[in-house]
Amino acid sequence: MTTAFDPIDLSGSRLGNRIVMAPMTRSRAGEGGVATDLTAEYYAQRASAGLIVTEGIQPSVVGQGYPDTPGLHSAAQVAGWRKVTDAVHAAGGRIFAQIMHAGRIGHPVLLPEGLVNVAPSPVAAEGQVFTAEGPKEFITPRELTGAEVRATIGDFVTAARNAIDAGFDGVELHGANGYLIHQFLAPGSNRRTDEWGGSPENRVRFAVEVAKAVTAEIGAERTGFRVSPGNPFNDISEPDPEPVYIALAKELAALDLAYLHVMEVGEIRDLSNRLRKEFGGTFVLSPQTEGPTSHGALALVEDGTADLIAFGALFLANPDLPARLRTEGPYNTPDQSTFYGGTEKGYTDYPTL
Repeated sequence: MTTAFDPIDLSGSRLGNRIVMAPMTRSRAGEGGVATDLTAEYYAQRASAGLIVTEGIQPSVVGQGYPDTPGLHSAAQVAGWRKVTDAVHAAGGRIFAQIMHAGRIGHPVLLPEGLVNVAPSPVAAEGQVFTAEGPKEFITPRELTGAEVRATIGDFVTAARNAIDAGFDGVELHGANGYLIHQFLAPGSNRRTDEWGGSPENRVRFAVEVAKAVTAEIGAERTGFRVSPGNPFNDISEPDPEPVYIALAKELAALDLAYLHVMEVGEIRDLSNRLRKEFGGTFVLSPQTEGPTSHGALALVEDGTADLIAFGALFLANPDLPARLRTEGPYNTPDQSTFYGGTEKGYTDYPTL
């Protein structure tokens, strides 16, 4: 019987186990969106994961959605991430960069003067974003032109190339949680009538074209893709997600990506199973659970539901999580007050066993 503690081959790269550190925004980048020495320490502490997926990294200046998030679009940012990847590799780990364009999520005060947030359609999300000036209501974004859609795909490609130059083992394209790729997938935020909107086949086009362009640049074996079907986070409306995500899984299957990563929100296990079948390749699952995901989720590897299991807040608070899962605890409790921004407190000071 295969267990979560067994190694796995990920497109030619050996992972020591099947336990993934899920991407989590921490808002602790330095000036200019540059990863710091503290960032390197944070990820290196968690190198016992089979695979680390970083926090979301913006591929362009306008892709930033939150304060103090890191980028991969400048030489300084590439150099900062090189310190991180070197530290993780020295500790025996593997690390993918999650490329995340926030789209309509964010606010112009987080961007250089003159820039506004962009999206598939000029539809504002309900809610607020935290800024240095306090909470701000999401604005109505500017609709991307057809040419700008193509240019944005190019931004993902450049960020992916920068990730490899920075020493990452690969990238994960963030198509979940209400950010730009997800905004194209969802009918509530994508009301276009051109080739990028309307039918499920058109709404998946942006996601597919990003994946195609990135794999052409860095290789399919170094490219993963994350989705969260039906997830209402960031005011996403997807009343009937199945046709869109089945169509997307079929398209991504043809690209032979390193993996498909499904984040479950709500009772969608049947859809997760369909997506695993349609994709056909390595399948990573962030399962829907009651309370913090713990060792019980590892059974999903044993029964074949997933090839790898991703853990979020539990990994944030337990840098040696694989060891704790093996012994079924004890677990440190995540301190939500230190999730975003701040110093080493709640970042690199959680104890190991």
